[in-house]
Amino acid sequence: MKIEYKSDCRFFRGDLPCKPHKTDGSFCDKCAHYEKTDGKILIIKLGAIGDVIRTTTLLPKIKEVYPTKEIWWITNSPEILPKSKVDKILKNNAENLLLLSQVDFDIIYGLDKDDVACAMTKSFSAKKKYGFTLLNGKPTPINSLAEHKFLTGISDEINKANVKSYPEEIYEICGLEYEKQDYILDCEPIEWNIPNDGKKIVGLNTGCGNRWTSRLWSNEKWIELAQKLKSDGYFPMFIGGKQEHEKNLLLAEKSGCYYPGNFNLQEFISLINQCDAVVTAVTMAMHLAIGMKKQLILINNIFNPHEFELYGRGEIVSPSKPCTCYFSPRCVNEMYKCMDHLSSEDIFRAVKRHI
Repeated sequence: MKIEYKSDCRFFRGDLPCKPHKTDGSFCDKCAHYEKTDGKILIIKLGAIGDVIRTTTLLPKIKEVYPTKEIWWITNSPEILPKSKVDKILKNNAENLLLLSQVDFDIIYGLDKDDVACAMTKSFSAKKKYGFTLLNGKPTPINSLAEHKFLTGISDEINKANVKSYPEEIYEICGLEYEKQDYILDCEPIEWNIPNDGKKIVGLNTGCGNRWTSRLWSNEKWIELAQKLKSDGYFPMFIGGKQEHEKNLLLAEKSGCYYPGNFNLQEFISLINQCDAVVTAVTMAMHLAIGMKKQLILINNIFNPHEFELYGRGEIVSPSKPCTCYFSPRCVNEMYKCMDHLSSEDIFRAVKRHI
């Protein structure tokens, strides 16, 4: 029995029946869903989950410029990528590296400046490559488009002088026109029973990971902020991951405010989606709040504030005394800790300006 199939269709799998076939029985010879493709684009963005989230800003423009190309993406965080916008999402592992080594791509966007990602960009086959590759075993820009971003990564002084946001920088690296395209982030529908009685919910994300303790705000300040918000008719809700669980239990007890517990990633995204605003340091929760298009009060001390694109939703608040620990995970200022000079009143007023 001879069967004609169309392997150039966006939905064609080769190993399993395609989605339209499973949905309504369509097959290649008579299929209303046929979507012809004529090549493939690979995004290499392994990095931290927050960096992966904010790199999704590229997807609308890539789809606009190359509507007939399949978009593939290899990452350490495949669970965060929007399945409706990426044709093939690949976990960074040996099996998928073998697969990618046997595919000829039209374009590769290598957007990580680490040894392994750069080795991938260098070794995989493509007609055009953008971003970073290896030279003498070390990361290097592929062309002049990537030089600015490369230099900000090797010089604190150049980084401090930078006035471009991260999305603007990666658009520049890829040779694409930046028009403040937003993040793309999926959110599973989950029912929540948050006892806010119609009050505006302000998510208070209290952690910043074990590595970056220079960004930590004191428990006393979080308690003060929660109580101010509660007294003014808001519904403050402590949020965070496993690392912040015991801390958030304590803050909720001391402030008399709500803490729903800690959850897996998809549940955490949905929880943030229940908020009207989110107060957080530079963390994954920051990127999730931007992705969910929430008002964001971003606490920043050690990073260049120009790096962050809030899309007109919220503002960045910094301590009144300057941070002298630029990009340092631990505070090394023996004179003072700048985060001690960020008041709960400053954050409270910022919340009121936006909701």
